[in-house]
Amino acid sequence: MSTPHIESKKEEIAPYVLMPGDPLRAKYIADNFLEDVQMVNRVRNMFAYTGTYKGKRVTVFPSGMGVPSMGIYSYELFKFYDVKKIIRIGTCGSFNENIKCLDVILAEKAYCKTYFDKLLDDGNDNLVEASIDLNRKIMNAAKRNGIDLKIGEVITSDVFDLYCDDKEKYRSNYPKRDFIAVEMEAYGLLYIARKFQREGACLLTVVDSLFDDKNLTIEEREKSLNEMIKVALESMID
Repeated sequence: MSTPHIESKKEEIAPYVLMPGDPLRAKYIADNFLEDVQMVNRVRNMFAYTGTYKGKRVTVFPSGMGVPSMGIYSYELFKFYDVKKIIRIGTCGSFNENIKCLDVILAEKAYCKTYFDKLLDDGNDNLVEASIDLNRKIMNAAKRNGIDLKIGEVITSDVFDLYCDDKEKYRSNYPKRDFIAVEMEAYGLLYIARKFQREGACLLTVVDSLFDDKNLTIEEREKSLNEMIKVALESMID
């Protein structure tokens, strides 16, 4: 079994996948959280690993950046490797003045202004929902570990928000809903998960804000990211 983008044998990919954007973050998770680790993909340097967490087999597979890249990897994992659940674990920007840097966010839905749905299968849905059951397991895992989650709808953008010259005009391009964060991949995952009737969810750590110019230290980022990673892994064994 292989695809144009994944060289793994089918049995090398676990039914449960954590999906960071960055291949090096996938390596970090494998090195620091998993046991009995095996590298299962090297194609395009999208390093992926399968190991165990508290006895449960888990694969950590990077998505790359943006909906097109997320769409490719989640599509192939769901369709050809029979993956049951994927949790995106990534970073985001705050889209709400009440959401602060280092908050951990659980996406209920993701909105995207895109032709992804139309081009893929003639769809027409810019707002897709995360798996209710998987989100419930994530919330339970967060509660067990004393980690506060901010829960709400997120925007998936084709543009890195901090690079926009006019922040107010950027915000005005989106519907007047109570979005709490902006990121770049969640919509792609949730759309593909729904297409294959599988479970998709998205956990995010806030690392920048349209309302706050705070510069995070490396230690602050690492601690918050570790909390998010732990919640995702713990939800897999619920």
